[in-house]
Amino acid sequence: MIEKINLNNILFLDIETVPEEENFLSLDDDMKQLWEQKTQYQRCDEFTPEDFYDRAGIWAEFGKIVCISVGYFVNKGDIRNFRVTSFFGEEKKILKDFSNLLENHFNQAQHVLCGHNAKEFDIPFIARRMIINQIAIPNKLNLFGKKPWEIPHLDTLELWKFGDYKHFTSLKLLTKILGIPSPKGDIDGSQVAHVYYVEKDIDRIVIYCEKDVIAVAQIFLRLRREELLIEDEIIHV
Repeated sequence: MIEKINLNNILFLDIETVPEEENFLSLDDDMKQLWEQKTQYQRCDEFTPEDFYDRAGIWAEFGKIVCISVGYFVNKGDIRNFRVTSFFGEEKKILKDFSNLLENHFNQAQHVLCGHNAKEFDIPFIARRMIINQIAIPNKLNLFGKKPWEIPHLDTLELWKFGDYKHFTSLKLLTKILGIPSPKGDIDGSQVAHVYYVEKDIDRIVIYCEKDVIAVAQIFLRLRREELLIEDEIIHV
């Protein structure tokens, strides 16, 4: 039962990703061919590989992480705070800093990670990019040999599915129907690459990513039938 989990033991997270190169023409010949092969069924005959490249950020083999935002509760007695922080900049440093957070502050058996669709996207993407960047996988991300009930991950999408594996509900839809203020600001996921490469506005991406982390925490509170966070309880560090 999620009601029994100590909120202080949960690390909420979200990532933002972009294509590893700014455009298709920047890829070497091997990667161009591999991209064409990888996406041939998704593209069908509607898009050329070049036209489809703006979606490369959803595959860890062709994308990279530009921001990881995390949030965690610091509850003492009647005082409830939710602290939010972000790692951004060069990808290898982002991954190292995130790994250090896990290894030094969220490395105990009671600690769990939580995101929306994180089991399918965020967590595998982070782990794969760590391998590509030759960074050791922290224990909380290393799932080899673990039984399903030993995996220290929660997923608000999975919790909402209630076993219905055909069902997908976006973060924006779930916040709407649960009466949670929308996390979305002036951009959406499809615009992150443009904001990163063309506008070069990483701060805008960080704000967007942090809003998603807060939304995930709010959904988790709703699922436990607890009061939502108010602005004064959210601390950006």
